[in-house]
Amino acid sequence: MEKTKPYGTVLLRAAKIMDYLSDNPNQALQKIAQNTEMTTSTTLKILDTLLLIGFVSRDKNKNYRLGSKLIRYANQGVDQLDLVELTLPYLEKLQKLIDETIHLGVLADNEILYVNKLEAKHQTIRMSSRIGITRPLYSSAMGKAVLAELEEEEYLNYLKTTPLVPYTEHTITNSLKLASELQKVRETGIAFDDEEMEKDIFCIGASLKKDGKIIGAFSVSMPKYRLTEEFKKQIIKAVVETKNEIMQVVAR
Repeated sequence: MEKTKPYGTVLLRAAKIMDYLSDNPNQALQKIAQNTEMTTSTTLKILDTLLLIGFVSRDKNKNYRLGSKLIRYANQGVDQLDLVELTLPYLEKLQKLIDETIHLGVLADNEILYVNKLEAKHQTIRMSSRIGITRPLYSSAMGKAVLAELEEEEYLNYLKTTPLVPYTEHTITNSLKLASELQKVRETGIAFDDEEMEKDIFCIGASLKKDGKIIGAFSVSMPKYRLTEEFKKQIIKAVVETKNEIMQVVAR
């Protein structure tokens, strides 16, 4: 029987690079070329294409890792679907109580990937977010909730590979200030995004864990003008209760 020949050897080489980065993130060009047995020139050309389509990303030190777009495809698996289905009744209950936009996200390549969104039913202003987009960890409520759960080594590595660039004038770009805020998140279990990602938008988020591992996060988002101190307390109470209900189900 004739053996089927693969079509497109460059795809096989690209797959070899992605396989290597899957096990060895944050690698320099020369290291990737050496370990995939390709010339530096060929490796660079393939990496440039993978960068263009979002399958790999490159940090300020010119080290490469798998990109969020590739992980986004991978996250269409059973675990993510289970999380969306499992949390839906509890997030719907939260949305009816609060009547603001609810997001569910998962950790993907040091970002929060939105996997579900429940729109506010009786509000005229809608959030611009959508399922499939990503947000940085340091400037989003869900992201901070996740960052607060990381081990110290994981967190320090995150800071090394992620520049804290401002999205608004309120974005926290000082690592000491971020560390102080994350400590508050650890104490309360609640994270805030006070116009740090988008101007005039306030978010309140919490993480979700199973067997000690982060499985996702959820948040309530709204225009800041609707946020009174009393409403804020109401949302925090509802988010904590929702988290506890979800965690009880996850633990079964």
